[in-house]
Amino acid sequence: MGYKKYTVKQGDCISSIAFQHGFSPDTIWNDSKNNKLRQDRKDPNVLFPGDEVYICDKEDKEESCETEKRHRFKRKGVPERLRLQFMDEEGKGRANEACILDIDGKLSDSKTDKDGKIEIWIPPNAKKGKITFRDSGEEYELQLGELDPVTEITGVQARLGNLGFYEGEVDGKMSEELENAIRDFQEKKGLNPTGKLDESFRQKLENVYGG
Repeated sequence: MGYKKYTVKQGDCISSIAFQHGFSPDTIWNDSKNNKLRQDRKDPNVLFPGDEVYICDKEDKEESCETEKRHRFKRKGVPERLRLQFMDEEGKGRANEACILDIDGKLSDSKTDKDGKIEIWIPPNAKKGKITFRDSGEEYELQLGELDPVTEITGVQARLGNLGFYEGEVDGKMSEELENAIRDFQEKKGLNPTGKLDESFRQKLENVYGG
């Protein structure tokens, strides 16, 4: 079996790469050639530019079907589930709030559940989105597939920003503003408020953020 090597770009994830090359995400992610990638990244939806993904050559697959009849085949891995949660200033879920979803220009209505969560199906290659709450008019922009691993400073900045602790640029640079955001997060989550990017902080951030 032959393989080709794909170099990850910003905004890529295993789902979008698989969709682009005509495979299911599990086929690529679980391939033994990608063992190192799985060990390094853990999450198929959180890759980093420059990561290398091995993609096997396609093989023809035959299915036995009766003639003179219509048959339907479902492509695996399409679409993908997007999960979001919205909290108020007291840390409680914003329950049962109506909103409008815009995913790459396609609009749909939705509502948060009792915990402030929304789950929707989106195309694996979706790039941009926006959520608008009907009552308040609040708008939240979504950069789909843009989240870097928590091992990278950009991944820390993006997660802290989405959680409301950090308002600076996602530029991969340590700063006083980022240290203060880390310290604030540590203090509120019961960690020693050092302002440092240590392993206990990264693990807690990943657990709280959910990826």
